[in-house]
Amino acid sequence: MKTVGLFAGIGGLELGLSQAGHECLMVAENWPLAARVLGERFPDVPNVGDIAALRGLPAGTELVAAGFPCQDLSQAGRTAGIAGMKSGLVEHIFRLLDGRRTPFVLLENVSFMLSLDRGRAMARLVSAFEERGYLWAYRVVNTLGFLPQRRERVLFLASLAGDPADALLVDEAVPRPRETALHTHAHGFYWTEGVRGLGWAPDAVPTLKNGSTLGIASPPAILLPDGAVVTPDIRDAERLQGFPEDWTKAAESLARPSWRWSLVGNAVSAPVAEWAGRRLAQPGRYDDARDGAPLADGARWPRAARFDGRLRRAVEISDFPQWLRREPLHLFLNHSGKPLSARASAGFLARTQRASLRFQPGFREAVAAHLEAMRAPILPIAAQ
Repeated sequence: MKTVGLFAGIGGLELGLSQAGHECLMVAENWPLAARVLGERFPDVPNVGDIAALRGLPAGTELVAAGFPCQDLSQAGRTAGIAGMKSGLVEHIFRLLDGRRTPFVLLENVSFMLSLDRGRAMARLVSAFEERGYLWAYRVVNTLGFLPQRRERVLFLASLAGDPADALLVDEAVPRPRETALHTHAHGFYWTEGVRGLGWAPDAVPTLKNGSTLGIASPPAILLPDGAVVTPDIRDAERLQGFPEDWTKAAESLARPSWRWSLVGNAVSAPVAEWAGRRLAQPGRYDDARDGAPLADGARWPRAARFDGRLRRAVEISDFPQWLRREPLHLFLNHSGKPLSARASAGFLARTQRASLRFQPGFREAVAAHLEAMRAPILPIAAQ
């Protein structure tokens, strides 16, 4: 299909869809750093910049793809909701669709939108598409089925050209997690936490974040099987989102390197977009045995649902359309990373002492051993 990418970021949707055989006609992205990356990676695709200035979609557009801003919907963000200054920009999508109804619209956003403000954001989306005659389906998809990153995002597909459930709600894989131990597999966690909400992932990293609004990076930490605790190299962070390493290198011509973490943390995982793109090109057949009870107005939004033109229904399906074979996280990493500093390690351990969180046996002791190693004086070679 001919696609247009709105709120394109660094092109996660565009990369994945192109890998599935679709052709991007145009993107809209006004953040200069992301626009610089798009210009480097998609040199033949025009970027119109600010979506508010876009008068209409180009002729021939068959699919609009948009990872619309999540800052007001994210659990880690402002939680202002769908009417917030950033996430409210989704209204421009409806403005453009009113000028040119495209057969398909694919949206991506954080899973927290299903519960924030009693699901007001999802209610706004589905109502707007239903008013315009679209059928829709959505599903929480976890990047962990494709790459060693635990990342839950809502994929929402609206269609005027068939049942979107035939693309989005057909594939389901059974996760095959490994038996992991601290001495055999890496474990990712967020060293900035420790009291509550611990981002923890065996043989994976927790969700990559976009860092602060000042460009201060917020990478996770990884406890390696040898006991070292490191923060991953940005090039491996790019790979954990499905991009080739140094995908965002071009942004360094405009800002300091730490901003690359914001670009990567905001991105759509490219393999998730590729899976969706392949299913759009070759739909399956939805099994209505997955249908749950009809969704009443104001009901809690489930993790997957669909609208068949008459009823909204919950759908029983997992977060994993695929579960790809892959090497362990510590072998996936191509770069050594940076040792977690003594200050960061000590702060994390101090917070865990005040927490009621449960940790894997030996985890805190391993971080404490890393802290002692970081504090150990470096002796001159002769003294060693």
